[in-house]
Amino acid sequence: MNSRENWPAVTACLLAIAAAGAVPVGADPPEISVEVRRTQERVVLYTIHRGPLDKVGAAIGEAIGAAAKKGAYPMGPISFAYLNNFETTPEEHWLTEIRIPVGEDALKLAGTLGKFTDIKKLPALDTAVAVKPEGLATPDSVYQRLYAWMFENGYMPTERPSEVFLTNAQTGDYSKMRSEIMIPVRKMSPPQG
Repeated sequence: MNSRENWPAVTACLLAIAAAGAVPVGADPPEISVEVRRTQERVVLYTIHRGPLDKVGAAIGEAIGAAAKKGAYPMGPISFAYLNNFETTPEEHWLTEIRIPVGEDALKLAGTLGKFTDIKKLPALDTAVAVKPEGLATPDSVYQRLYAWMFENGYMPTERPSEVFLTNAQTGDYSKMRSEIMIPVRKMSPPQG
């Protein structure tokens, strides 16, 4: 399928995604800017968590503990890659890949940490990025802005979104966290015609 045949399907998909994250009536969404940024190649300790996001603490602790026993330690902010659609998937089946940056030498541990925990190298990617400010209880308006911006500027997503947490709210209160929401993207070719 060439780019021209693909354009209507991609456009419809982006509009549907943007509409699904609509801001509730009467809400005043914060000003959200979007930029395309190339991420750096990086090595991460990762684990797969199944279930509600408020239960990720144990999975994070177990992954860090397994890696630390073998000499690999966290070296940066934690991120979550969201592997399914939270709107259509029951909470008990949500899949989240928890990613914790570690040093390059941790690659020697790949395949030794357990069934759902491992070390891998993530490639450099072009991503559409927007900041979720502190005080925002849900990321819906951020996603709405991201997908609308991608549509307006001729980008399409190439993978599911991820979120890098820039602040650590000890209470686990998402509204007190500041994060960057990132969606890997590529520029679409405009329709010929």
